Amino acid sequence: MSLDQPVDVPEMPAPEVRETAAHSIPGGLALLLGLIGFLLGVGAAIAGAGLTADSGAAGGALIVVGVVLVIASVFGMAGLNMVEPGEARVVQLFGRYTGTIRADGLRWVNPLTSRSKISTRVRNHETAVLKVNDAYGNPIELAAVVVWQVRDTAQALFSVDDYVEFVATQTEAAVRHIAIEYPYDAHDENGLSLRGNAEEITEKLAAELTARVSAAGVTIVESRFTHLAYAPEIASAMLQRQQAGAVVAARQKIVEGACGMVEDALARITEQDFVELDEERRATMVSNLLVVLCGDRSPQPVLNTGSLYQ
Repeated sequence: MSLDQPVDVPEMPAPEVRETAAHSIPGGLALLLGLIGFLLGVGAAIAGAGLTADSGAAGGALIVVGVVLVIASVFGMAGLNMVEPGEARVVQLFGRYTGTIRADGLRWVNPLTSRSKISTRVRNHETAVLKVNDAYGNPIELAAVVVWQVRDTAQALFSVDDYVEFVATQTEAAVRHIAIEYPYDAHDENGLSLRGNAEEITEKLAAELTARVSAAGVTIVESRFTHLAYAPEIASAMLQRQQAGAVVAARQKIVEGACGMVEDALARITEQDFVELDEERRATMVSNLLVVLCGDRSPQPVLNTGSLYQ
């Protein structure tokens, strides 16, 4: 699979509702007006009770006004909301979405509305160790951690049943999909692999996750693999294969270096002309040098008491 080949991502439905700002006023002013109205209502009720003996009609009317003020003040203060940093309040009026309060502190909205708390803090989700087959059919184990945050509170609350569970499920699905699209180790030098191209693979994982969780109003901050290994049943065999590849690569490097050293030695001997080598002696010298330079063990010298031609 080439580097430019895109990863297939699912097409999520378009959101039916988008986040808007709710109409609210500073809660300090609303609290002050509510307390003043409550105190005025209590005072009016007490004054009306005192006037009942002298003027029953006036006292009764004053008591009614005081009770109404108390009830209205209490009802009005029911619209107060304490919003902490990193939180928001999704406001609904008789089931209809009217907006979101993101400003922290004490805010006041229509008391007839319902307000749902939703966290906008950055969160981590780490998947369990998943066992899947890679692109070559080899069983592997992998796990990932995803850093995410609620971007659109209305989508998070109304587009899915549980946005936290939705993110967890889609993260596992994306990790499994990425695992089956790429091999653990690529046989082709130009191909991507989970182990050899971690940066490119995590970028593709983040892109697929972003597409999957966009319906829930969630944005992906970062995604990384935290565990990547062959499954236990083939781990030993794959380790031997990796060791064999390392040995072959090392041997190739040794042979390249030895050939260069032999070439330099022959060139210096020929240049300095302190010994004349015919083709047979040259071949014998090359053979001896390669045995000395490429052998696994220390060479044992052999003393030649005769001639190479005997």
